[in-house]
Amino acid sequence: MNFERRAKDIWKMAENYRDDTAKFLSDMVRIRSYSGQEEEICKHIASLCEDLDFDEVKIDGLGSVLARIGSGRKILAIDAHVDTVEVGDLSQWERHPFSGDIRDGLVYGRGSSDQKGGAAAMLSAGRILKKLNYDDEWTVWFAFTVMEEDCDGMCWKYLIEEEDLVPDFILSTEPTSCRLARGHRGRMEMELKLKGISAHGSAPERGDSAAYKAARAALAMEMLNEELKPDEEGFLGKGSIVVSQIDVKGPSQCAVPDVARLYMDRRLTWGENAELAIGQVKEKVGQALGVDNVDCVMPDYAKTGWRGTKYSQELYFPTWKTNEGHPLVQAGVRAYKGLFAKAPAVDKWVFSTNLVSASGRHGIPGIGFGPGDEKEAHAPNEVNRIEDLVICSAFYASLVYALEGVKASR
Repeated sequence: MNFERRAKDIWKMAENYRDDTAKFLSDMVRIRSYSGQEEEICKHIASLCEDLDFDEVKIDGLGSVLARIGSGRKILAIDAHVDTVEVGDLSQWERHPFSGDIRDGLVYGRGSSDQKGGAAAMLSAGRILKKLNYDDEWTVWFAFTVMEEDCDGMCWKYLIEEEDLVPDFILSTEPTSCRLARGHRGRMEMELKLKGISAHGSAPERGDSAAYKAARAALAMEMLNEELKPDEEGFLGKGSIVVSQIDVKGPSQCAVPDVARLYMDRRLTWGENAELAIGQVKEKVGQALGVDNVDCVMPDYAKTGWRGTKYSQELYFPTWKTNEGHPLVQAGVRAYKGLFAKAPAVDKWVFSTNLVSASGRHGIPGIGFGPGDEKEAHAPNEVNRIEDLVICSAFYASLVYALEGVKASR
């Protein structure tokens, strides 16, 4: 059967599964699954994959669900993280954040776009591949991963380095508004520690305020952010830095504070790395404070997953991009054209995804295509479009066929 005919069959099946896909998402939204607390949703997804007759279903040591279709010598991974951020101020939500309401072509609730929508579409894509009896060149691993919101990509660092699951290509289903993404900026976190000298609050001139040092350091970061440059290609845009937390402490409320801590989120464009970013902070803060030695470090992250496994990494998430002419990107274009008779928009994410590990850290060619909009992520009144779920479930299944004959580049 030619590819175009196959794509039409896939689209028809995705349409037939529309209501089921929406219900998959609705049911997942109703399950609270904050980072490190994903046991219930992972067991729910594993049960669904077994009911849908995936060829193999297992849960890795960190807690991610892996569901396989096919047994080819080349490996395609399709990823969705199933943890969410918390809901924030409940008064800002028009519906309960875990309602999972289905109404007017939308599914409502926390995680509907970021990013259980991708997980729901993956379930239907696997169902389509099973109905088509797919068993050709590719092994397709559907990965429903954990702890992304706390430490994006750590789940894939674990899969690659501890479980030895090394795909040839990877697709992230983070929301792209059904556009094809081929890269995004990396990021890192930095901690700056400042010291002052305490004195009684009635005589501040006797001390050296860590609070004022923190203020000058924060303004230096504002200046640094304005000076950062975009990448040469002009694709990923400029790097950025923001002071996300400031803590100042002293012996009492009536004293000059002697300790300050600034926490920073640094977004890294192409050509920037951790060493460069830390050096820039040290230089700018040193100039602002008139000192030579500045205590700025990149912290580590460590957490115990729901299965009891403790894992850690430094809070560095490398930049990645896949060239537009790469066979994986072109297969994505072909898959989309086969379904909709037009080329997709090819773009990038603004935020960060698990591909910082698979593609940024480990060099696995990656793309993204997901239901819902980036702006819904972490926002109140989060929703996803059911139409996007249908489009994406068809696209994921179609991509597998579009990759037939493509040589793995690893």
